[in-house]
Amino acid sequence: MSGKKMHVEAHRDDEGAKLGMWLFIFTELLLFGGLFLVYSVFRAKYPTNFHEGSLELSVTIGAINTVALLFSSMTIAMALSAIQKNNPKLSMLLIAVTLLMACVFLFNKYIEWGVKFEHGLYPGSGLMSRLDHGDLLFFSLYFFMTGLHALHIIVGIVLLAICFFKIKNGSLHSQKYVHLENGALYWHLVDLIWIFLFPLLYLIA
Repeated sequence: MSGKKMHVEAHRDDEGAKLGMWLFIFTELLLFGGLFLVYSVFRAKYPTNFHEGSLELSVTIGAINTVALLFSSMTIAMALSAIQKNNPKLSMLLIAVTLLMACVFLFNKYIEWGVKFEHGLYPGSGLMSRLDHGDLLFFSLYFFMTGLHALHIIVGIVLLAICFFKIKNGSLHSQKYVHLENGALYWHLVDLIWIFLFPLLYLIA
């Protein structure tokens, strides 16, 4: 009887953890949905400025980062499947590949932002203050949204790294994998947000 009760409580904990993650994802979608709405309003008001601003961004870097995140979304899904099938070594390998893709993304973002900073184009700079209102809005939204997204990438790296070491020490396994499941959900959210950011910022017609 006691063993059955413990099993039910553990099951409820897992369900609660998954529900909590879905609620968190919902709030994140509201946050970025609001930012996308603000972006759309200002883009409609300053179409020329936003188009010219997008020409200053590297479509190549944006495309590489898109591929990296799509690939990482696949590998984290495979990592979850591997742990469910009791293959911890494969799961750890796939998590490592996911983390590598995340680092590729951040490195490319560092390069892209670095070029802007070298030219004096960053929030609070003299150059930013002299821009036309439409250009100022575009680059302010660009730095804020991509910076916020990069912060989410870093949080995702920490979560998945924790899952990696939990698998390594045996505390995360085929019978207890909710942390990796939640980590994978979070990572898919990060990927989804970028799927919207890339065309909005880099591919303005």
